[in-house]
Amino acid sequence: MRIRVDWRSSCSLTGTVLKWLAVPLAVPLAVAAYDGDPLAPFLAAIVVTAALGAALERLSDDRELGQREAFLMVALTWAGVAVVGAIPFALAGGGGSSFSGPVGGTVNALFESTSGLTTTGATVMSGWDFANQPRGILLWRQLIQWLGGLGILIVAIGLLSNLMVGGAQLMETESQSRNVSKLTPEIERTARLIWGLYVGLTLLAAATFYALHLLGLAPNMDPFNAVSHAFTSVATAGFSPESESVAAFTPVVQWAVIPFMILGATNFVLLYYLVRGDLRRPRESEELRFYLGALAFFGAVVSTILWLDPNSGMGVEETVRHGVFNVASLVTTTGYASVDFDLWTPGAKHVLFLCMFLGGMAGSTTCSIKTVRWLVILKGLYRNLFTAIHPAAVRPVRLGERIVDEETINDIFAYVMLAMIIFFLLTIVVVVDAARTGTAVTEFEALGASASIFLNIGPAFGMAGPMDNYAGFPVTSRAVMVVMMWVGRIEIVPVLVLLVPAFWNS
Repeated sequence: MRIRVDWRSSCSLTGTVLKWLAVPLAVPLAVAAYDGDPLAPFLAAIVVTAALGAALERLSDDRELGQREAFLMVALTWAGVAVVGAIPFALAGGGGSSFSGPVGGTVNALFESTSGLTTTGATVMSGWDFANQPRGILLWRQLIQWLGGLGILIVAIGLLSNLMVGGAQLMETESQSRNVSKLTPEIERTARLIWGLYVGLTLLAAATFYALHLLGLAPNMDPFNAVSHAFTSVATAGFSPESESVAAFTPVVQWAVIPFMILGATNFVLLYYLVRGDLRRPRESEELRFYLGALAFFGAVVSTILWLDPNSGMGVEETVRHGVFNVASLVTTTGYASVDFDLWTPGAKHVLFLCMFLGGMAGSTTCSIKTVRWLVILKGLYRNLFTAIHPAAVRPVRLGERIVDEETINDIFAYVMLAMIIFFLLTIVVVVDAARTGTAVTEFEALGASASIFLNIGPAFGMAGPMDNYAGFPVTSRAVMVVMMWVGRIEIVPVLVLLVPAFWNS
């Protein structure tokens, strides 16, 4: 078989990304040096990523990517960064640490790194880890999630928008832009634009959280916590240096986090126009209205269920706050928790489970199915019902004033069906592996954990609940989950096409 994919160019560009990963690794290195903690975990990661990146970069001088080379580069880059990102966790393992042990510790380190990079927010860290790990390690967890949120933005908007299933066409329709990959004349400038918006929103979040501390409204929201939660709220990622997540902070902090989760899951093209003072495009965006409407609807439903529960013991403000916060957290795939919702009534938990499949807007840091796909599916189903009544009618599916072509609609239906199949297959793997090892996992726990992992959400129910961790699952299940987080984050297609022989030789 003759390989017709220019894999050398793909590996070369992957090497460039890995080489530059040494720069963000210098941040937790500096914190570790300041605190007097061991530097070896970060120095080793810097040496490995710089050397490996430089070696791969030398494979080719061709910096142009065709479609197949781009698929390969995306898959390799996300896998490579996850592996390098696991080095600090693996080397930080000590007595009582979740990252100690040759097999389980290595899998846990890769799990934590992949979860961070894919902005999943699922953790294997125990209470010992949160209490005893150095600040440098805790900061690296937060920083790798922030990099993952930025990375998916650049991939989705600035570099590979034409490779995502229905992505470019729908983003163009919703943003009212003729070509989202050329929001500004050059892709490089587009990347800088997105970088500016992302950094600006992160700085605003950090300043807001720390201001609450200065005002005496958030005693434990010190500068470290303010920066850490700014990283992961804007990235819709969910890691927290606190074992109790956002439940460790005062109610005013929880209210303050909500808008940043919502903004992080909003189309950054629309945020760009909003910053420019152009309110027309955000106002005319059907997806934005659908997204905000879904947040309001499910927030009201969960709050009502909690209010009607005689055992909740919460007042009006507390009920609304926890209902709105946790719905926003799961819809935007952030994965924070303001309370242990695993203790809620089954009705509320089932609504939260449904929220996992929604996702935020296309062109954002969010994961899951995404609201624009659900909007097109609902419009497509309504169109089919209408034409069943009026067979001679011609009724195209529209987003705003633009028609969504039939190829895009078919791609979206196929993508959602494929995502559901993979989700159920992962659930079967979790259940079977738990039975094989004698691990007590209920069907609902397996469903929640599988949805949370594959859709990159983070907390689920039972042993994967918001105040627990994934370390209770068998090591083989955790290894499979690592792969599924990677597949889900880059939206399935760039991985599956690599398995098609025609991709390599046609």
